[in-house]
Formats: sequence, C-alpha cells, structure tokens
Amino acid sequence: MDCKVRWIGEDGGMAFIAESGSGHAVVMDGAPDAGGRNLGLRPMEMVLAGTGGCTAFDVVLILKKGRHAVTGCEVSLHAERADSDPKVFTRIHFHYRIKGRNLKPEAVARAIELSKEKYCSASIMLARSAEITHDFEIVGEPD
Repeated sequence: MDCKVRWIGEDGGMAFIAESGSGHAVVMDGAPDAGGRNLGLRPMEMVLAGTGGCTAFDVVLILKKGRHAVTGCEVSLHAERADSDPKVFTRIHFHYRIKGRNLKPEAVARAIELSKEKYCSASIMLARSAEITHDFEIVGEPD
C-alpha cells in the first residue's frame, strides 16, 4: 500500500493533499489556530473516519455473506484523545445503526465482534492505545 502526502504550500496554510496508491485523493488541513484554513478533515479525523469505514465494510460484508437482508449501515464514532503529545486516541466508542429486514441481533453482534477481533485492521491497531467499546441498534424494514 502506498500513499503520497504533499503540502499545498504557503498559500494553502497547513493544507495537504494525500494521494493513495489506488489513485484517489483527499485534502487534509489544520485548524485556523494552528495555521490551517479549515479546508479539509484533520489528520486524526481521517484516522477515525478510516476506522469507521473499515469496520462498516466488514460488518456489511459479513452480514451479506451470511445471507442476511442488510440494507444500510451507519457507524458513529466518538473518540477521546490524550491531553499531552502524542495525543493518541485513548477511548473510542462505535455505535452501529444497521438497517435491514428480519435482522437477528445475534447475527449483527457476531459481525461486529468479527470485525473488532479479526478483520478491521484499523480498529485492531488503535486498540493498542485506546479502549474500544461498541453498541448497536437494528432498524427494521417492512417485509
């Protein structure tokens, strides 16, 4: 996996463009009080967003492979960081909102657990410095 991060330059304040090996780009920036212009997500927000995407991908894939009628997945993450540098994440809570028809709570819980323990590289990596908790709700759809 490759990625190149390039500073936009003086006129961009503290903005950077990250270009992935898969050919996609995203803008990151700092807060105005740190010299940024608020043009994009902060780098640590990117880490959190990537972790949410990683686990959501896993949960949907696991449920689909189990032939469960999943039609939606939303993960809200709330993270706390250390007060001093390096300001690593110390706690992250994941709230999953899974939508589908006749979804069984046991199947959803199992998919989340498999993501947390086996498949989501991002959350497994972050669990080395942060306490990870999660809960979920199932939003049913009419048959």
